Amino acid sequence: MKIKYEKMKRKEGKQMAITTKSFGKTQDGTEVNLYTIKNDNGVTAEVTNFGAILVGLFVPDKAGKTADVVLGFDSVEGYFKNGSFFGATIGPSANRIDNASFTIDGVKYQLAVNDSTNNLHSDADKGYHKRVWNAEVKDNSVVFTINDEDGAMGFPGNRKVQVTYTVTDDNGLRIDYDVTSDRKTLINMTNHTYFNLAGHDSGNIEAHKICIHASHYTPVYERLIPTGELVEVAGTPFDFRTMRTIGDDIDADDVQLGYGQGYDHNFALDDFDGSLRKAASVEEPTTGRKMDVYTDQPGLQFYAGNCIKPETGKGGAAYDRRSGLCLETQCFPDAINQPEFQDVVYGPDRPYKTTTIYKFYN
Repeated sequence: MKIKYEKMKRKEGKQMAITTKSFGKTQDGTEVNLYTIKNDNGVTAEVTNFGAILVGLFVPDKAGKTADVVLGFDSVEGYFKNGSFFGATIGPSANRIDNASFTIDGVKYQLAVNDSTNNLHSDADKGYHKRVWNAEVKDNSVVFTINDEDGAMGFPGNRKVQVTYTVTDDNGLRIDYDVTSDRKTLINMTNHTYFNLAGHDSGNIEAHKICIHASHYTPVYERLIPTGELVEVAGTPFDFRTMRTIGDDIDADDVQLGYGQGYDHNFALDDFDGSLRKAASVEEPTTGRKMDVYTDQPGLQFYAGNCIKPETGKGGAAYDRRSGLCLETQCFPDAINQPEFQDVVYGPDRPYKTTTIYKFYN
């Protein structure tokens, strides 16, 4: 297999190599690539221009042993279906939209009905995670871009979308999202990577510990659409303001946990002001791997992988229910239909721009 090396000069004058190799072909014969980004500390990210997907993320543990800590597949063929959205860039709109529709300036827009009566993650077959993106290597980053036509997937506006992956010197995976549109449109993107800090092939994540900097969460109806309320986490299974084990209450007798078959809820992050700040931390006790999540968004969806179906992942790994957890930065779900939530309408006078960082240490 031919591998292309592109040496990039870093700010401190060091050299780093971003490698590019074939990741297979799409169903229409388009060849796609896998890009590998490394820093000097043993942190390595693998991303593909099919779906702007995060395929692999290798980080060291407390003994210096490196392992891949995200769920995924060995080649592009595994991502053709990808019903669990492993590593996926989700857009234009992440999470659920009530009745699969929304209205902007009196015009109603109908989306795909693909989750009960909801829309989930824009479109399972035509969403950004199923598109072939343009790719460009810049410094220690890979920049993915696509153009979306007015009306694509039901969303208004001709959109230019850019997602940039960067591995930082302080062991962070940084994801920058930039979108412009020539018409008012709905944008609320995220990344749907599943993390298992013991290693992607290590099974259940319930022994992980998590802290989420949120005093409130948004409860949902049975169809997992927010009720519009903000409810205090104190005294509930959703209180992660101090580090505690995910499995402690995940199967507790609680109506909200019943709706999500475990944790699948949006947390309203404390002290939101639009700046980049720490939203959550995760620890895996056996390996000592730790991860902090930074965002400039008001919400964080904690999904414990409750609905992962049994399937074979990278290296023959057996994935199943709760084999990985997602921490999806976002505006609140269904905000487009709930005026008390954030404004998720962007357009010519309001470009969309947001950053997420997953930072690793031990």
